[in-house]
This record gives sequence, structure tokens and C-alpha cells, in this order.
Amino acid sequence: MKNNRSALLGAAFLMATSAIGPGFLTQTATFTQTLAASFGFVILLSILLDIGAQLNIWRIITVSEKKAQDIANNIIPGAGYFLAILIVMGGLAFNIGNVGGAGLGLNILTGIQPEIGAIISGVIAIGIFLFKEAGKIMDRFAQFMGFIMIALTVYVAYNTNPPIADAATHTFIPEKIDVIAIITLVGGTVGGYITFAGAHRLLDAGIKGQAALKEVSKSSISAILIASIMRVVLFLAVLGVVSQGVKLDPANPAATPFSHVAGNIGLIIFGIVIWAASITSVIGAAYTSVSFLTSFSPIFDKHKNYWIIAFIIISTAILATIGRPAQVLVFVGTLNGLILPISLGLILLAAHKQKIVGTYKHPIWLTISGVIVVILMAVLSIITLSKYLNNIFA
Repeated sequence: MKNNRSALLGAAFLMATSAIGPGFLTQTATFTQTLAASFGFVILLSILLDIGAQLNIWRIITVSEKKAQDIANNIIPGAGYFLAILIVMGGLAFNIGNVGGAGLGLNILTGIQPEIGAIISGVIAIGIFLFKEAGKIMDRFAQFMGFIMIALTVYVAYNTNPPIADAATHTFIPEKIDVIAIITLVGGTVGGYITFAGAHRLLDAGIKGQAALKEVSKSSISAILIASIMRVVLFLAVLGVVSQGVKLDPANPAATPFSHVAGNIGLIIFGIVIWAASITSVIGAAYTSVSFLTSFSPIFDKHKNYWIIAFIIISTAILATIGRPAQVLVFVGTLNGLILPISLGLILLAAHKQKIVGTYKHPIWLTISGVIVVILMAVLSIITLSKYLNNIFA
């Protein structure tokens, strides 16, 4: 039972810290600057959509005792392989950004070149998967880094003295709404590989079947709440400085409240936060992406840790040699938004197939909430993708 509790908490933190990467920090700061207190409404709506998506996915993976790509293949032959390709493409592209964020963190902390910092961070991430009990070490590492990120950001938020009453009011009565911000937050929290990180981790830990549903549901919601706490705290930290008329640094907007509160010490705190956010995202992206390859050949499952190490090496090598290809990252970021309605749609179909879920009866309210997320994210993703393609060919 103790091992189960540890795995459930580890899965929640793995998913949450996979979501909290360098992009998460930058997006939160940027949208806070443009929407001010009304960004609270976007966060609230995204939390509700995140829970609707993730509860469906984690519960069906648990009762079917199959990974997402195997469930998809059972619904539409070949769909699982298509989903796996999308996940791995997105995971690799974003891991380049994650490794870059880790390099930036070490650059802030030590002054070494970001590329060297990226290589050192890659080696640290690889070190975890050299151990036989890599899964347990990964769980503990994600929890430790998660606590550090949130604690340091809480300290900064408190010292920026944010207008909490104003934020609370506009969370429920927004002055303006940005649909791009909504899709970015939902896609960045449960899009692509992220929502599957914890669910696949639970399967690997042997937590599955209808008997585990109650605990898995709690772990699923906990994961969203952990990521959301970090989002809210950073939102308040940025809102605190923006409301005082401080302009965010365009090159690194999330660093501004940290440096404003404590100068050079604040920058060191930010260096720790962005490194922790980035290194845990590197680990989560590599682990989850490889978990989607196991259906292609038994060799991926048999030597899983070595494939994870290879994934991290490739991400680090690309970052260290050619940097982050911005066009690729933007395009695959949009694809990440499209992955959620595809993957969640397939999961919802599986939820009512007896050959997949057996005697399990999926709650109607969960199906409805899942369908709402699928439709909303599909429409918003298509609009965003069309805008992106128009810009390319204009």
C-alpha cells in the first residue's frame, strides 16, 4: 500500500512537472502582462478543461490496463501508431526547448555557456535512467523539484504584493478573454505527451484495474492542481510587478518578478526555478515519448531505459549544435494542441467498448465533459493552425 501511495504521488508530480517547463513559465508571464488580472479567468477555465480531459484519459488507461497507443489501435487499426508518431515528434521538439531551458538555468546560476549547461543537464537526466530502480528515482526527483519550484515562487509572489482582491474578482468576472491563451494553457498542461506521463507511469508501477480507479482519479486531479498551483503563484508574482508599472524583460519575461523582488539573488532563485522546471520536463518528455514506442517493437520495452537515454542524448545534441529551430517548435506546438482532441476522442470511444474496458461503466458526466473538451480544443486548434499556415504562405 505504501508503494502504491508513493507511485500515485510520483505519477502526479511527473505529470505536473512535465507540464511546468520553460514554455510554461514564459507563457504565464506573457499572458499575465497582456491580460492582467483577467488572466485568472483563463487559468480557472483551463483547470476545468484540464481536469475533464485528464480524468477521462487516466481512468480509461487504468481500467483497460493498456497504454494509450494500444487503446487507439483497438479502436481504429493504425490509429495508435499515428498517435505515437505525433507524440514522439512533439516530445522531441519540446525536449529541445526543455534542454535549452535547463542550459539557461545553469547559465544564470554559474555563468557557464547555455550550451554547456544543456549538456550537463542532459547528463544529469541520463544518470537517473542508469539505475535499475529508475522509475522510483524519477518519482522522487519530480516531487523534490516540484516542491522547490513552488516554494521559491511562493516567496517571490508574496514579496511582489500582488492585488489579490482584483485578481479574485476578475477570475470570475473577466474584463477581456483571449481564446489563444486558453488553448495554449490547456495544450501546455494536458496536450501532447504531458497528460499520458502520469497514466503510463502508473501502468508501469502495476497500478491498474477497476479497483485502483478511486486512487487514480485522486492522483489525476492532484497532478492538475499541482501544475495549477505553480501557474497561479507565478501569475500572482508577475501581476504584482506588472500592476506597479514594471515592464517585463522581453527576452525572459518570467525572470522579471524574481529580479525585481531580490535583484541578483532573485535571478539566482529564478535560475533554480527554470532549471528545476526544465530538467523535470526533459525527464517526463523522454520517458513518456519512449512509452509510446513500445507498441512498435518489443525491443523498446525490453531496453526502455536505454531508449530514454538515447532520446535525451538526441535532444541535447540538437540543442547544443543547431539550437532551437523556432519554426519547428511553433509548428509542433500547434500540433500538440491538435493531439489532445485526437487522443481524448479515441479514449472516449474506448470508454464505451466492452472489449476494451470490460464490465466498467464510464460516468456519463465524464463523457460529456470529455466531448466538450474535444470539440472546443479541436475548433480552437484548427483556427490557430490555419492562422499559422496563412502566415507561412501569405
